[in-house]
Amino acid sequence: MPFEIKPTEYKLQSVNTGKVYNDEGWTLDAPGENEPTLIRAIYSKKQLEVKDSSYGIYRFADWLPIHKTLMGSSAPITFKSNGLANHLGLSNLHITFSGYWPEKGANFQTGSFKETEAYSVCGRLNSNQQKVLVVASAGNTARAFARVCSDNNIPLLLCVPEDNINALWFGNPIKNCVKLVVTKSGSDYFDAIHLSNLACQLDNYIAEGGAKNVARRDGMGTTVLSAVTKIGKIPDYYFQAIGSGTGAIAAWEANLRFIEDGRFGNNKMKLMVSQNEPFVPIKDAWRADSRAMLPLDDDVARKQVETIIAKVLSNRKPPYPIVGGLYDAMKNAGGDVLTANNDELTEAGKLFEKLEGNDIHPASAVATATLIKAVGNGTVNKDDLIMLNITGGGEEKFKKENNIIYLKPKHVFDINPDLETIKEVLEQLF
Repeated sequence: MPFEIKPTEYKLQSVNTGKVYNDEGWTLDAPGENEPTLIRAIYSKKQLEVKDSSYGIYRFADWLPIHKTLMGSSAPITFKSNGLANHLGLSNLHITFSGYWPEKGANFQTGSFKETEAYSVCGRLNSNQQKVLVVASAGNTARAFARVCSDNNIPLLLCVPEDNINALWFGNPIKNCVKLVVTKSGSDYFDAIHLSNLACQLDNYIAEGGAKNVARRDGMGTTVLSAVTKIGKIPDYYFQAIGSGTGAIAAWEANLRFIEDGRFGNNKMKLMVSQNEPFVPIKDAWRADSRAMLPLDDDVARKQVETIIAKVLSNRKPPYPIVGGLYDAMKNAGGDVLTANNDELTEAGKLFEKLEGNDIHPASAVATATLIKAVGNGTVNKDDLIMLNITGGGEEKFKKENNIIYLKPKHVFDINPDLETIKEVLEQLF
């Protein structure tokens, strides 16, 4: 059974104006404000009290905007590296791992830190919510939400590019409350987002909200809550691969809460975020010191996405320009956008498994590769306190230990479907 935890006390605040609002249940935007801005959860408890590990991710409930808890969660685990740290000559490298590694206490059944989002977002849903939750994903997010919603009987519509459906693997069957629809082969994550946006124009569907959902960001921020409470202080550097950059925004927000907490230091971690070459739109904008994303031809973008191994890092419309988004996070905290190519991430993944003892996802290998390069070129020093956020791993381990099944799509849509067609299909599904 889920743990009984009182609903968390919090307000919502516009990053742009500082105005504070009540959460009306599923507030995603600042009420009455015209300029696009993220809203942020302001928690009543300023000092985080961590519960024991049996609570799963809800051990961090003080800083999660939730009304209820759900079954089956696991919290990110943090440990001081020996193998990789010794290899790189680092004295203070800490790895935060969100994936499948039972020996270390990590039991993410989908192998990805996207579970942190799903358990937090679905915990924010009111129990009397009757609408179908809609989630667009390049793979890992869909797998996490499918698992969580299936286990907890929450109606869910998943929109995924057809070329990414091999990411929808599971150790146990997915219940019929979860429906998968896809955009046809050759499409990408942006096309899946477009499909989901159209579905949300229909009456009985509610957008999960992506980066705008405070529950998604604060769920992802539990990686930093894990690291800081385990280490006892705020790191100097934070390494993570990014698709949308939402995890890095979440890390920055968690950092600011820890400064307010007062027990862990007052520094801001430098955000060392990374992308998989040749798909590097965030790097291009950052290096140009442009708040706006630079123009990128749709066909060129799709071809670049086809090339990269770390498909989950393929967001063409990230929450980078929005007030409170990635541009502001990096301007405030400092840091850089780094890159790794397919060969570099492949080698880094092999090295991590050899030195630390578990397989990691390609995105995590991108982050590892950029850390290796940052050590090599002197960007970080051997005694710096470094957090390496391994956002997915143990997938091969999980697949060896379980009989794997795949979720099949209920319908394949064209890249630009019309609303009437979507309505007809969904009426048959739900």
